[in-house]
Amino acid sequence: MTLPRFPRPARFRVAGLAAALALTFTAACTGDGGDDGPYSADEGTGTTAQGSGGPRHIWVASGRDVTGKGGIRQRLVDGWNAEQKAEAKKKGTHPYRAHLVELSGSADQQRSQLLGALQSGSAKYDVVNLDVTWVPEFAAAGLINTLDEKLLDGDVIDSVASTGRWNEDVYAAPFNSDVGLLYYRRDYLEQAGLKPQHRDWRVKTWGGLRGVINDVEEANLPQPYDKGWTTQLDGYEGRTVNAIEAFESADDGPSLVDGEGRYKGTEQSLISGVRELSDRTAEPFTLERARDSKETESLSDFTAGKTAFLRHWPTAYSTLHQTFEADQLGVMPLPGRAVLGGQNLAVSSRSQHAAAAEDLVGFLTNADSQCRLLRAGFAATRESVYAKSPGPCEDEAESDASALSPSPSSSGSGESADPTPRDEHGRPMYAAETLLTALKNAAQRPRTPYYGAFTLAFTTALDPLFRDSPPSDPAIAKALDKALREAMPTAD
Repeated sequence: MTLPRFPRPARFRVAGLAAALALTFTAACTGDGGDDGPYSADEGTGTTAQGSGGPRHIWVASGRDVTGKGGIRQRLVDGWNAEQKAEAKKKGTHPYRAHLVELSGSADQQRSQLLGALQSGSAKYDVVNLDVTWVPEFAAAGLINTLDEKLLDGDVIDSVASTGRWNEDVYAAPFNSDVGLLYYRRDYLEQAGLKPQHRDWRVKTWGGLRGVINDVEEANLPQPYDKGWTTQLDGYEGRTVNAIEAFESADDGPSLVDGEGRYKGTEQSLISGVRELSDRTAEPFTLERARDSKETESLSDFTAGKTAFLRHWPTAYSTLHQTFEADQLGVMPLPGRAVLGGQNLAVSSRSQHAAAAEDLVGFLTNADSQCRLLRAGFAATRESVYAKSPGPCEDEAESDASALSPSPSSSGSGESADPTPRDEHGRPMYAAETLLTALKNAAQRPRTPYYGAFTLAFTTALDPLFRDSPPSDPAIAKALDKALREAMPTAD
């Protein structure tokens, strides 16, 4: 098919050129050893990387695995390698062997590295692990292949499956998802006279949450408690996520892009979204340090006891249970709409082993792999693995559950215990109800090939809202509309 090419603003073309020139970067290959040797840009172009007798290599470029060296992603890649080796032995052929290459730097830096590498061919990546917001950009630029529709079968959660499409075609398969959740201190709420006894206790609206926070404030909790909730409002993607959650939850919230990814908002339509964001981050309810917080700072403030509520991601569940007892901590779907995050696997259009690369993508996203990712603390993409009897990967439950467990104890015993509350299938206790509900009801950030330009303009224009003496909501909406019109192609 012919992909649409939209006229780009001049400064966006310059940014794309800069990304294409960003070809020198550090990458650590975390393979399983053997006869492969280190990765180089010259490998992967022929049948084998080291002559006619060796394995055929598949290179997978990804951001850092939060489960660490030899973590769940590497173990899944190793599982595919084992299958390939066994199959090749039966057929008397040379096996494919996949290698996980971890890119350094921030998410923005990784995006630039991948764009530059795929545009120039400087690195022979076969599979790339993309943030869900990057898929339209890479697809529209012709950098990734279309994939088999079967990768997005009916088992993949609908909201999550949609992140792998662009212009109705499948370009990526969801590897692990992500969604905003609201963690809370059960003990604080009980001290305020509230009784969140049931694990599925939740507040469904932000108005209801403000009411609960008022009750907590009136309880006069001792220090270090300060304010009701905290989140990530620093000038980076966390601010975009929080703002889109507010925009999606607002009455008559604005639709920001059309089906081709062009900006279609108006100054007037933005006001309701800005007002919702302003209301939910107002000083009486929100920890002041949230203005300059990212994930690490907000998590730290919550664990220090400064707030009763924290907006964060699913991987925080295991981390927080390293600090809190199970009866101290609760988690619920975020009131209103939460935003999807996560990573999707795509096959490079330059891959010399596209069929094998797509087979690897299928393996990494199948029900067994998703079951194992869920046990390791990630948000799985398939609904079946949240079922009462998930079925697959029972034999790997212990190793998968330990992937996000604490480091060895300081006692010198070398032992560590996973404190995460789990169900009888080894899954985090909140997964089957809270996490699945949040994923099904989640919203996406704007789907556009110009997402990099969008999020930069979006976060910058919203900055005055989080400073002293902010402008009025209509004034911020006006500035935001102007910034987005300058940064993106428009539908009008």
